[in-house]
Amino acid sequence: MRLNLPEDRPSLTTALTGAELLRWYWTLAELSALARVMGLSTGGGKVAVTARLAAALDGNRPPAPARAPRRRGRRLTAPVDGDTVIPEGQTCSQVLREFFVREIGPGFHFDAFMRDYVAQHAGHTLAEAVTHWHATRARAAKPQPVAAQFEFNRFLRDWHGRHPDGTRQQALAAWRAHRALPKH
Repeated sequence: MRLNLPEDRPSLTTALTGAELLRWYWTLAELSALARVMGLSTGGGKVAVTARLAAALDGNRPPAPARAPRRRGRRLTAPVDGDTVIPEGQTCSQVLREFFVREIGPGFHFDAFMRDYVAQHAGHTLAEAVTHWHATRARAAKPQPVAAQFEFNRFLRDWHGRHPDGTRQQALAAWRAHRALPKH
């Protein structure tokens, strides 16, 4: 009788195939170290580095790293008020954070709704951004999808949902066991 024992996670080396790389969980630090050894770009985040490595390990030309879009326009400087217009290319800066904390209160933080608003609503005022903050609080209070590159965060949220009384140490032990297994 043959037992189906779990496979051991292989070492992350240039001897892997792209398919084998994709079967396992790797941290960005591990992937970046291998990319450097192989002379590949480490830019673009975990998903991009993984795609580049998988292609190179299979002998294919890896996709070029995507260029970050150039930020156009000026960035806001203090002082700002509700009538201040969000310029093209504005980022979630300390100047904006200070304004929103002053207008909304100490509970303000840049969440996905506010980051997207600032990035996509050039020409709107900061007063409109405050209105957007208040209008999105009900949706923001609900669990949001966790992007693929944040597998650890997604695992922890799911694990704690199944084990509400579980400790952080138990969750981390479960994570280590999970990441030692191949992906399905």
